[in-house]
Amino acid sequence: MKEKGRKAIATNRKARHNYTILDTYEAGVALLGTEVKSLRDGKASLVDAFATVDDGEVWLRGLHIAEYGSGSWTNHAPLRNRKLLLHRREIDNLVGKIRDGNLTLVPLSLYFSDGRVKVELALARGKQAHDKRQDIAKRTAQREVEREVGRRVKGM
Repeated sequence: MKEKGRKAIATNRKARHNYTILDTYEAGVALLGTEVKSLRDGKASLVDAFATVDDGEVWLRGLHIAEYGSGSWTNHAPLRNRKLLLHRREIDNLVGKIRDGNLTLVPLSLYFSDGRVKVELALARGKQAHDKRQDIAKRTAQREVEREVGRRVKGM
């Protein structure tokens, strides 16, 4: 029976804090059998992961997928580079944008979509310390506005 829907495996929670997200892409990941089994157990980390474009191919580097517990000598290397599967026009578009500006490719999440492993990639620009402070101030102000509106609705 085929799986339906989207099941999250791992998310990169610091990515939205450290980067301004400009655009997102969904890409497939070329994996080995023991990697998929380990992912089904939820053993992956996107903490230091990033993507690069080399010779017209997109590679995911720094993604840690733990070795499969029941694997044998056929087990995979936990930090090997993994090829991302994108359409040629998407890759060409990414190459142009990365070359023009000070942009990078950051994985936001790793998940199963209808039984296939996908990664959500973001075309992002790094934030400076003052940008992060401004975002925190905006969030705090928005939270206070929502709290005050809630109080007025309740009649307090």
